[in-house]
Amino acid sequence: MTRLSVNINKIATLRNARGGNVPDVRLAAIKCQSFGAEGITVHPRPDERHIRYSDVHVIREVITTEFNIEGNPEEQFIRLVLDARPDQVTLVPDAHDAVTSNAGWDTKANQSFLADVIARFHEKGIRTSIFTGTDAEMIEYAARTGTDRIELYTEPYALMYSTDREAAAAPFIRAAEVAREAGLGVNAGHDLDLNNLAWLHSHIPWLMEVSIGHALIADALYYGLENTIQMYLRELGRG
Repeated sequence: MTRLSVNINKIATLRNARGGNVPDVRLAAIKCQSFGAEGITVHPRPDERHIRYSDVHVIREVITTEFNIEGNPEEQFIRLVLDARPDQVTLVPDAHDAVTSNAGWDTKANQSFLADVIARFHEKGIRTSIFTGTDAEMIEYAARTGTDRIELYTEPYALMYSTDREAAAAPFIRAAEVAREAGLGVNAGHDLDLNNLAWLHSHIPWLMEVSIGHALIADALYYGLENTIQMYLRELGRG
């Protein structure tokens, strides 16, 4: 079964645009889980332009499914994760000025650094995942870091999907096979939506988790949050 983890960053973006606490990210996490989400994802950045570091602790208290914290493993982020102890931490090499995550790790160049960080998380019993592209060598070096999983960066798939969905999915299928052969679990995320999710899932049925935020929250404006979460679950073969 592929778990649906809902990224609630965009709810925090809306809150921050006005100030105050509306919408309430803690309540959003509660509601998403009650509506069927099988995990909650947050991605705090140093400038706190959406999820704030303080939000992480507030949200952690209400998690009844799985909690996934994404981010660049700088020391401040590492301390946050070790303190919050989520079920999973996803390591993403995003620059401070990045609008959104836009590349996977060079795991060959960063193997030693990632291995050290991952060892610190494993000491606290936190599952780890590394954000990667589809290059087989990068996935093989990811395995050498000791990570439990990789998360495939799926924006290239989403961009090509409307013109040639088979070609769009092909490198991701190969990458997922490489990861599986290396003993890694496989997650996926970035620009997955109601149009392209089912096709990818049907070709990589052993995906363990998809993390979806921007598209799902945008769809919720039209369809309602509860209905939207159920729609995404149906794309993953449930219901």
